[in-house]
Amino acid sequence: MGTYLVTGAAGFIAARTAGLLLDAGHAVVGLDNFNDYYDVRLKQHRLDALTGRKGFTFSRADIEDEAALAPLFAQHRFDAVINLAARAGVRASIEQPRPYFATNVDGTLNLLELMRRHGVKKFVLASSSSLYAGQAMPFSEDLAVNTPLSPYAASKKAAEMLAYSYHHLHGIDCSILRYFTVYGPASRPDMGLLRFTSWIDRGQPIELFGDGSQTRDFTYVDDIARGTIASLKPLGYEVINLGGGLNSITIASIISRLGKLLGKKAVLDRKPFHPADLKETWADIAKAERLLGWQPRVSLDEGLKQSVDWYRANAAWLRDVKL
Repeated sequence: MGTYLVTGAAGFIAARTAGLLLDAGHAVVGLDNFNDYYDVRLKQHRLDALTGRKGFTFSRADIEDEAALAPLFAQHRFDAVINLAARAGVRASIEQPRPYFATNVDGTLNLLELMRRHGVKKFVLASSSSLYAGQAMPFSEDLAVNTPLSPYAASKKAAEMLAYSYHHLHGIDCSILRYFTVYGPASRPDMGLLRFTSWIDRGQPIELFGDGSQTRDFTYVDDIARGTIASLKPLGYEVINLGGGLNSITIASIISRLGKLLGKKAVLDRKPFHPADLKETWADIAKAERLLGWQPRVSLDEGLKQSVDWYRANAAWLRDVKL
């Protein structure tokens, strides 16, 4: 059994990844700084599901602080570092770009440096489908992604390049995972799915940017976590899409399906399309199947039902969470 450092362990994807690693009998050292980008009650909710489990230890620290990370690398012999700590969100990165580079670039550099010093040879990095803006669909990993439309996307591209440098210079094996529109229970409150669900349930207007015809390649969080773990195998340096592999799932369709699950009709507050948003996403996932033996298992309808069921079970405290 391995020992893995999972950064951002109280985050949406990382908490589920850590849980599946523990299910398989591995040891997980979870790391999170509990910043206030969104309501920390959601982070605590996810962390509570991990706390007390055999093989799990938690450290409250920031990947931007190399001195705080160093004792963890001295204390443990990590088989791999899974870097899921990140500043996420396209629109917020336009308003405050500096924290995105501090976490996504400087934080990644700190981890890679400590890996180099301590002989940790496997690195998994969460990247983003936002890099594909303006490219032909379906998005494949060999497309040039040199025109990021937001500081968030630019920071993820920079992190990918850092990882390549450390692979080339120091032999660190790197899996770069470009995630596509991850959804599921306990998602971030700035993401569309939880916002839409909450607004429909409360009878509040949904802030809809554009006309709802824009499409996303929705991927359930458990499928993302499975793919992340599968990418721990030796690969050299590979960029791999993890997406639903579905085309033309419109935002309007998601809103309609959520309304049916909740038994309520959505009220729309239409706003202009945001220039930093992608109008369409669609992942070519052939490489993930070839290299990782991975395909998504959870259907959109099943995933949406699981998400709404979780929302209903936690609606009492979620009412106070800022969206």
